[in-house]
Formats: sequence, C-alpha cells, structure tokens
Amino acid sequence: MVAEAVPSESVAEPDTSAYEGDPVFELHVGGKIDVVSSVPLRDTGDLSMAYTPGVARVCTAIAEQPALVRKYTWKANTVAVVTDGTAVLGLGDIGPEASLPVMEGKALLFKEFGGVDAIPVALDCTGVDEIVETVVRLAPTFGGINLEDIAAPRCFEIERRLKERLDIPVFHDDQHGTAVVVLAALRNALRVTGKQIEDIRVVISGAGAAGVACARILLAAGAGDLAVVDSKGVLSRDRADLNPVKLSLAEDTNTGGLSGRLTDALDGADLFLGVSGGTVPEDAVARMADGAMIFALANPNPEVHPDIAHRYAAVVATGRSDFPNQINNVLAFPGIFRGALDVDASRITEGMKLAAAGALADLVEDVRPDYVIPSPFDPRVGPAVADAVAAAARRDGVARATDASRYTP
Repeated sequence: MVAEAVPSESVAEPDTSAYEGDPVFELHVGGKIDVVSSVPLRDTGDLSMAYTPGVARVCTAIAEQPALVRKYTWKANTVAVVTDGTAVLGLGDIGPEASLPVMEGKALLFKEFGGVDAIPVALDCTGVDEIVETVVRLAPTFGGINLEDIAAPRCFEIERRLKERLDIPVFHDDQHGTAVVVLAALRNALRVTGKQIEDIRVVISGAGAAGVACARILLAAGAGDLAVVDSKGVLSRDRADLNPVKLSLAEDTNTGGLSGRLTDALDGADLFLGVSGGTVPEDAVARMADGAMIFALANPNPEVHPDIAHRYAAVVATGRSDFPNQINNVLAFPGIFRGALDVDASRITEGMKLAAAGALADLVEDVRPDYVIPSPFDPRVGPAVADAVAAAARRDGVARATDASRYTP
C-alpha cells in the first residue's frame, strides 16, 4: 500500500514592500559575502586534482601528518565568527537568525581589512555548555574563533573554557577588540593632555564584556587609579551583589575606595570611558579634572554628546563614524587575527593585545585633540597591527610557524 503524500504547510512570503528602494536593504539582498573558488576548474584535469582522485592523496598525507592541514587546506586563513544572538550591537537578544546580517558584516570586515576568510556561525543555543561543546566540535575546520555578541556574563565563561580546550586563537571581540582600540586612543590622548597613565584617575561606566576587558587592559598598561561602575554603583569589595567576574574586578580596582553612583565617581576624574549607554548629566561632566578625556562609546547615542563633552574635555572620542576619534573595533580584530594566523599562534596573549594597541597608537604621528586614533581606511592599519601581533606571539612563545605565508587583502 502506497502512503498518501502529506501536503507541506504553506509559508507566507514575507512582505518586503516597506524596504524596497532602501539602499541599506538593497545592499543586503542575498547577503554580503560569498564563497569563491581559489583554483581554476576548467577541465577534467583540474577536476581530477581538485577532487577525486587527486584529493585523496592530500587527505592521506594530512592523516599521516596532521600539521599539513595548515598548508593544504583553508584552515590557516579561516576564522569562525560565532554568536548566539543574545547581545547584538545595540539591539540586544534578537536571536541567531536576526544576528546574521551583523555576522556577515563582521566576515566582510575580516576579509577587507585583514585578508582573513571568516564564516558566520549563528548558534541556536544559549547555554554555556552547549555553546562550548558545539564550538569545540566545529573547531577542526578553523584556524581561529571570534566570539561575537554573546551576552555577559556567559561570554566570559565561554571564552575561558574554549581557550582551555582549543589550541587555536579564541578572541571575544566585544571585549578585547574594544579594549585594544581604547588603549591606543588613550595613549595618544595622554600625549595631547601631557598626562601619564599611572597618574590619571579613570572611571569606566559599564561592567559588561567591554567594560571588564577595558579595565583589564588599562591596568596592564599601568593605570593605577581606576573605578568601574555598573547600574548599581561603583564596584567595590564591600558589595554583596557582585557576580564572580565583577568581584574579581572589584578586588583589582577602586584603590581610592570610592562608593556611590557614576556621578559621584566622576568628581576629579581624568578619563570617562562609557561602554554602557545611558546619559551622563552635564553637571557631573563639569566636575571632571582639567584636561579631561571623554570616551563616550555607546551607539547610536553617546553617554555624553560631543557638543557637551567638548565644553569640558581636551579630547573627545565616540563610537560613531560621524565624529572625530572613532573607537572602532575594526581597527583591531582583522590585524590581530592576521598576525596570529600568520605565525600559527596557539592563543592570543595579553602581550599580543598590548602590541596591537601600541602599533595603532604609533600610526598617529601628528596627534591632535581631534586625531588620536587612525581611520579604519588607513591602509597601514592592518599590516602594522598584524606585524606587531606576530612579533609579540613569537616573544610570548605561542607562535608555531616559522615560514608562514602572508595572506593579504
């Protein structure tokens, strides 16, 4: 007896009429990235080498010498851009499918600014165990893992566990990319103001992924007087409501014993670093130190609007491209992965991140209040960061390749 076919459920076509003619939507039709052949396929001779039977020889060689996978596959130049869609840009928890335009954009930036092939991997799971196990099982395909838009505090645990289990670079760009560019901009802002990092008082608004990483890299760079503020006030060891990540940060910061809210902490502060959103009252900004620096990075609305910030600060930076001094992660992650992949680094060290920040800062020779960080379109950025990161990887003992070929955009 033949079973009757069950008609499939019809799915209504989405209404795209509201987006027709919109240049942003038109640019996204069909996605923003492609897989393109890197070898010719003109005849049966090409086919026999690219696929069967010739490919079997390459597979056998890799099975006998696993390290050959770096030379004879795309692994050495390919990164997975992994997300669960829970903390996308300023959009929040929008899910894996809605996150894909951002992940495609990230892959596009990897290729354009670093010559790195990147594949969006949007996961339909949010548990730490699920994400870690999934990425570990996918890892043989990739030379590196870029974690993206995963909500805190899960992102910290996911990154830590993946670093422990994988022998390829794992990098959470929302944390470390932001931190690298912030430090680079700060180095040059200090040149403008004539201040020293060990002498300034820093206030960071936000104790999520970016805030924690920025605090850590500034401490590593020599900042001593640094306080981090979350939605309930200044992090301190006296607070009983801190998760382990915040408690660890509280133990290493706030040497001045500050308490209260953000507006209290800003009294006499030299640097305000905003990575949390919201609005800082103008009267609090006015109480900052002379020659203050304001890095208000929330998008699209900076915590302190530049028009207000310029009334009180010597140097102002934002996360927006329509104001000077844009703190943009694209200045960091393509070059960081380029350098790490070029030397087959087993991981990305603190030294590699500090080297990336130094390379970025050094590209700005004629520092000015409106020019403390280079443009993402400065062609020197990617190579400079990559070279500095590769050299640091060798110094730190995590570089495994001695004759790695350079892929260039």
